[in-house]
Amino acid sequence: MNYIFDKETDLTAFENFVLTHGGNYLHSEKWARVKTAWKAYFFSGKDESGNIVLTALVLERNFPGAGKIWYIPSGACCDHSNGELFRGFSAFMKKQLKKNHITALFYDPLIPNRINGEDRGEGKAAHKLFTENGFQLNTDASKTLYKSPLQLITRLESETGEKYTPEKLLKTFEKGVRYSVRVGEARGLVHRIYTIEDVEKDPSILEDFLSVMSDTSERNNFLERDGEYCKHLLRVFGKDGFDIMLVYYDKNKDNEQQAERLKRKAELLAALETAPEKKKRGITEEIDSIDKQTEHYEERRRETENTDKNLICVSGGMTLHYGNMSSCIFGGSRNLLRNNLRASHFFNFKRICHSIEKGSAFHDLGYVLLDKTPVAEDGTLGKAKPNSEFEGILAFKKSFGSDEIEYVGEYIMVGNKLLFFSYTHLLDKAKHFIGLITRILRKLK
Repeated sequence: MNYIFDKETDLTAFENFVLTHGGNYLHSEKWARVKTAWKAYFFSGKDESGNIVLTALVLERNFPGAGKIWYIPSGACCDHSNGELFRGFSAFMKKQLKKNHITALFYDPLIPNRINGEDRGEGKAAHKLFTENGFQLNTDASKTLYKSPLQLITRLESETGEKYTPEKLLKTFEKGVRYSVRVGEARGLVHRIYTIEDVEKDPSILEDFLSVMSDTSERNNFLERDGEYCKHLLRVFGKDGFDIMLVYYDKNKDNEQQAERLKRKAELLAALETAPEKKKRGITEEIDSIDKQTEHYEERRRETENTDKNLICVSGGMTLHYGNMSSCIFGGSRNLLRNNLRASHFFNFKRICHSIEKGSAFHDLGYVLLDKTPVAEDGTLGKAKPNSEFEGILAFKKSFGSDEIEYVGEYIMVGNKLLFFSYTHLLDKAKHFIGLITRILRKLK
């Protein structure tokens, strides 16, 4: 079959194809509106009947000394098992690189290479297809242009389409997560979900979220986004597609629950005096449990005694809902009460519950950065090796019953070898310099 490739001007048709063919938000024309620092192009492939069979969002950025770089986030939205379609698309893109004087095209499709450590045939087939059509694999997964190929995704429904309930999912999570979730509300945790409409009315919502991200970035050594970028995301995807969830420590609620615990302890102590021997052990164990809870309560009270607020934001994040996937874009926790409340477990469970409510089939907990990844014998990326700073983050995300998915990685079609050499040698230095300057400027504000 002959396929025709060209720029797509009907963005409604472009978006409808992405939504109805398993695309994600990175394939969406809305993502082009988010990435204002990049110039966007929209391409589509059509069959002989004029039906769209492929879409590709191409983002362009000019790097001084290295020329223009093209990036197709998550690769083209298409059936990559259709070799004839991809061969036609590759030939078309080669002409576009030459026509537009592009240094290189970056392509990182969501095709699994391994799931939970087991090799996948579609990953090997894709590698063969890409390399036969002018792409080369970036063999150092620690230096990808945009995102790491290792992601953690929790299924929200069975393979037959049965929707999981929050209770059923919780049983599959690790013991520590289950414990933190169950005691969260007993320790005064509450959660709230906000949309762009709420943020526009109450600036303190975004301030609370940014305080969470500031503490998290300091602990994990990454550069957080500023408030304007966050509001821009909320506006572009709208109130149904993007929201902020914040978890608060409610001091009044905790105080009330502590009063109830002490009342219960008094009742138990009175009952203990006349209880038969066979019941005394159970009563004593419940009293000991209340005493332990009281110790934790006193720790929370001391840690927050200089805080006037009744509701104290301790965790939060932003979630994007698109197609059948809910994706965690940003998230973290405050340093305040972090060890006492373990609010991140409570927050992420509530976040998953919200994804279930939104009707999503998958909950994407995000990626994990890698160290240099060895190449396997067949030329594909070898087993992923998490960066030492992300080993704990990987374990945390896996504790929510997620699948560890290693995608095929980043493939590059080079348009200008000399400029591409310049790009590969300048990029690391440029990233480090820009990050350093940005951190300094934010601290001076």
